[in-house]
Amino acid sequence: MFVELAGFLVGLALLLIGADRTVDSAAELGLYYGISTFFIGVTIISIGTSIPEMTTSIYAALYGAGDLLVGNIVGSETAQITLAIGVVALVSRIEADRRNVLVYGGAMILAMVIMILVLEDGELIRSEGFLMMLAYVAFIHDLYSNEGGEEIAEEVVEERAPPREAIPWIVGGIALVVAGGHLMVTNGVAIARVVGIPEFLVGLLTGLGTTAPEITVASLAATRGEAGISVGSLLGSNITDPVFSLGVGALFADVAVADPRTVFVSTGYMLAVSIAVLALMYWRRGIDRRGAIVCILLYLPSFFVL
Repeated sequence: MFVELAGFLVGLALLLIGADRTVDSAAELGLYYGISTFFIGVTIISIGTSIPEMTTSIYAALYGAGDLLVGNIVGSETAQITLAIGVVALVSRIEADRRNVLVYGGAMILAMVIMILVLEDGELIRSEGFLMMLAYVAFIHDLYSNEGGEEIAEEVVEERAPPREAIPWIVGGIALVVAGGHLMVTNGVAIARVVGIPEFLVGLLTGLGTTAPEITVASLAATRGEAGISVGSLLGSNITDPVFSLGVGALFADVAVADPRTVFVSTGYMLAVSIAVLALMYWRRGIDRRGAIVCILLYLPSFFVL
């Protein structure tokens, strides 16, 4: 038990260090190229911090643990759109342009709907996984063509960093985030099993654990006023996981769930709270501390629904 707890704490430390370097270097690289911090958050950071979900999907698919795979994605999605945004908004108000909410929020909802539709029959086959990944790549290409390089959303750092300086720090930071996330998840699950928590809750905790990188990166960004990266990384990850991360697992092996109706209830709640948070963000042009409390409260029922 002591070893698992120590591993969990080491993972948390790696997450904090890696997240700090990733945010700084990504912002500096974005300034160098004139790319908005929002775009940097939606692409490099969101994909990088989704690697724990991708890794979980691959292993779960290979070992025939379809329920764990889907539960991890749903738990991660729900935590990101409610708990993560709530935590970030408690640190600093999230400022969100309504157009960005519509573009990235709409893509996120579409990704979730695709996930729900492909899991309706309780099975996700390789061809469906490939098409889901293809749809994600097409979206990223369209995003870069229309949004990348147009303007800088906000000057968040004073210095610009060329690729030879920034990229090694970004890669190293993401590596620390991934390593820390892995330690947190594996040791967190081990602790849960030792304590005797049901496997259903183990899956939920795994999803929460793999969300820790997004929460850490976005919270650190918010303390620096980097609202572009905060919102972008969170919404970007919620686009990545339902289609790309889930699709990656299906490429290695067909994914089957034991009870499609249970999956439908949990994914339905995920979709409902996502729409609610996006509506609040659009209406208030962001999330303040009162809205943050609402977001966190929306996460609590997930322990009974997922």
